[in-house]
Amino acid sequence: MLNDAQRRHLSDILQPASPPRELSDIFTPEQHRRLLDVVHDQGEWKLIIAQHFASAEELIATFAGGFPEGFEPTLDMFLTPTFRGFYGNYSTCLYPEISDLFYNQTFLGHAKSYWGAEYAKPQMMLFNVNGPCGNNDPGHLDTPSFRGIRYENSPTWLCSIMGRSGLFQDYMIKMAQVITWFSHDPASGFTYWPKGPLSQPARLQSPIYNRGIVVQNEMLVHRGEANGPIERQRPAGLGFDSVFTGEKGDPDGWVVKTGGEVIERYRTEDLRFLVHWSAEVFEDYAELKKNMDGSDNLTYDRVFETLIKDVRSRGIAIDTPTDPMRDPAFIKALNSAYDYGGPAEYPVDAPRGEVYAAAA
Repeated sequence: MLNDAQRRHLSDILQPASPPRELSDIFTPEQHRRLLDVVHDQGEWKLIIAQHFASAEELIATFAGGFPEGFEPTLDMFLTPTFRGFYGNYSTCLYPEISDLFYNQTFLGHAKSYWGAEYAKPQMMLFNVNGPCGNNDPGHLDTPSFRGIRYENSPTWLCSIMGRSGLFQDYMIKMAQVITWFSHDPASGFTYWPKGPLSQPARLQSPIYNRGIVVQNEMLVHRGEANGPIERQRPAGLGFDSVFTGEKGDPDGWVVKTGGEVIERYRTEDLRFLVHWSAEVFEDYAELKKNMDGSDNLTYDRVFETLIKDVRSRGIAIDTPTDPMRDPAFIKALNSAYDYGGPAEYPVDAPRGEVYAAAA
């Protein structure tokens, strides 16, 4: 258990380069339709949780903490009908019909201005989509990347702990996101902690239709908020193999399937649809070159040695694992060493989810 000074130190690390900047009227109706059409026509899209995590320990390592000692959360506790797909990755647009939105000069301008930087390039663009949905996320960080240890080639939990530890700041790749929401829910917004999770929260309040922010989400604790009628927030039959897709012949019809069986249907107006565009940003040409040529990269051995040494230097026992990437006990020990206990405060209108009420 960390003392108050240790928790405050970890909290103070988690502040973005600049406060989030709010935007509105981000996409035109025609652009929004094109983005939706890719989702409708191109996939069966898996749950976020099913794509990124093999255990509860890996998931919790991305969270903002807040579980009492002895409480053992499971992956199933965080199962919500929120699905994800990628429009672009590795600085490449995956669907030519939206290439102008991925290689977006306005967004690149936002990213450079946010950092006061000279160069930027689009790196990734994804969507999250759900109908009515609860949220048991206490607050999390998006996955940061470091020179040599990136979100594309490394476990999400490891990159998250590296960011939370503050030990690898000199290797962290500068990122900026333009994040846009489309939701008609009158009460659902976005909560974030711009001065660290032990300070007061802020909100992008509803309505959040075609509104968003420019931000460094890798160092900003944040959470989406629940939306839609409570009785529809977790469809009967939802499982880790559930998928989301468009209903054939109806561009505004959507279905959730489990094992090929339809368990829920939505209309477009029911959706909470998030578009997340992310850029890598470089202060100057020297930083651009260092990031691209691999001359100053981290290795896994160095990362694990650094983390273990730091944990032990603070009098916390931790074993050296044989499989550090997948060892649940090791992941749990690292998470505990860099766990500040979760945000100190939530907005009255956006409380924590039911998992935390049960754990308290």
